[in-house]
Amino acid sequence: MTNECIPLYRPGQDVTATAGAAITGKTFVDITGALNATTGALLTVSPATAAGKAFGVAARDAASGGRVAVIRSAKVVIPVAAGGTFAVGDEVEVGAGAKAVKLASGTAVGRALTAGAANADAFIELY
Repeated sequence: MTNECIPLYRPGQDVTATAGAAITGKTFVDITGALNATTGALLTVSPATAAGKAFGVAARDAASGGRVAVIRSAKVVIPVAAGGTFAVGDEVEVGAGAKAVKLASGTAVGRALTAGAANADAFIELY
């Protein structure tokens, strides 16, 4: 085959990335570095900025420079660390510490399927 198009990622699959900083599992991450051939064509991700965009949710803790799986499929329901209280059905955004908080002025990244309480996990449907 010539000039074959091979997808780098497919929908419904986790994305492996390089941690650009220490990352806590079940928190939002965002892209902080382009694809890097020396790391096997991996993106670099770091904890997402409050009220900002999110590339996905870290599947586990990762040290800076380590590899981390990022869960990013739309409509997937996963446990995410909450940074405050919110109700079932509330839209959430990235808050301090890259945790889920009730949508205020940021970018909606998902919807709560269970109530959230500070420093506890809540099930979130990712957008």
